[in-house]
Amino acid sequence: MTPRTESAPRPVPALSDAPRNELLQSVVDVARAIFGAAASSVLLLDEEADELVFQAVSGEGQEFLVGRRFPAGRGIAGWVATSGEPMVVDDLTAAPSFDRSLAESTAYVPNSLMAAPLISESRVLGVLEVLDPSPQARSSVRELDLLAMFARQAAAALRVIIPEPVAAPGLAAAGPVLVGAQREDALRLLGSLEQVLRGTA
Repeated sequence: MTPRTESAPRPVPALSDAPRNELLQSVVDVARAIFGAAASSVLLLDEEADELVFQAVSGEGQEFLVGRRFPAGRGIAGWVATSGEPMVVDDLTAAPSFDRSLAESTAYVPNSLMAAPLISESRVLGVLEVLDPSPQARSSVRELDLLAMFARQAAAALRVIIPEPVAAPGLAAAGPVLVGAQREDALRLLGSLEQVLRGTA
């Protein structure tokens, strides 16, 4: 991706950030259930390292993928993060942007997937992927629109939790304090969106 020069890169928050992890796990669990998928994952963009990092996984790979990194330009997730556009692929064997070696390294090679960028205030925070969704879900452009809407709302909730970039490079970002109304608002946003998606899917 084109390096950002207007501010210090935002570090990916530590995996010990329990409120952030709870929110992201809710995102992948709900996405997997709504789209009848074998797995779902959220990858956050580490701009400084130019890598995507598995931050939450539901289904296949959830035992060992969290924390794993790969170059931000690789695979379909990399394409979605770079372009800022959602993508659905019914047959990954015929998709030139699919990085099979990368998938094999995760011990799960899907046949199809849907992916949407996590965008907040015109900034790509990461990618939401749904692997091997039900045939009904992946056969409809409307379903991809629903996934993209879910990703946008998840990104908005995520921005409540992830702190703003620090003023100077090399300084650790202050840990977010998500208590009371802020935490409830973030989780309520996801809960409301889940009801909307389940009612229209």
